[in-house]
Amino acid sequence: MATTAARGVIFIHSAPRALCPHLEWAVGRVLGRGTSFDWADQPVLSGSRRAEFYWEGAVGTGAALSTAIRGWEHLRFEVTEDPTPRSDGGRWLHTPGLGIHYAQTDTAGNVVIGEDRIRYAMEVAAGDMRELQRELDVALGAAWDEELEPFRHAGDDAPVVWLHKVG
Repeated sequence: MATTAARGVIFIHSAPRALCPHLEWAVGRVLGRGTSFDWADQPVLSGSRRAEFYWEGAVGTGAALSTAIRGWEHLRFEVTEDPTPRSDGGRWLHTPGLGIHYAQTDTAGNVVIGEDRIRYAMEVAAGDMRELQRELDVALGAAWDEELEPFRHAGDDAPVVWLHKVG
C-alpha cells in the first residue's frame, strides 16, 4: 500500500542564532534528507532569526516535525500539514511560555473544533458565556495566535509597529 503524501510549511518565527543549525538537522532527520533554511533576522526579537521551509513527506510528518523541534527554549514556531483526500490537516503552534498547541484544519486552513470539545466547553461553562468564550479560545489556540502574530508580520522587511508602546 502506497503512503499518502502530505506537505506543509514550517515557520520558525524566532530562534536564537546558535539554535539554527540544530533546527535544520532535526528537520532533516525527520524528512530523511539534509535541509538548509534561508534564515533572516527577526526584527521583533533582537538576536533571533526566522525562516520558512516547505516540506513534503508522509501523512503525519507535521506531527513528527513538531515533536522534533519543540523541546528547545526560546523557540517560536508553527508547523502546518495540509489535508489530503485521506487525512485531516493540522497546525502546531509553539511558544516558550505556552508550550505546544495542536488544532485540526480543513481544506481552507480553518481550525476545526470537534463536537466533543464543544460539548466539553459548554459543560464546563455551565451557562457562563465568559467561560464558554475562554474555553473556545483555548480550543482555537487564541493565546498562541496572539503571541505569534507580531512575529508573523515582522518578515519581508516590514516595520514592526507596537501600538501599545505609542505615546
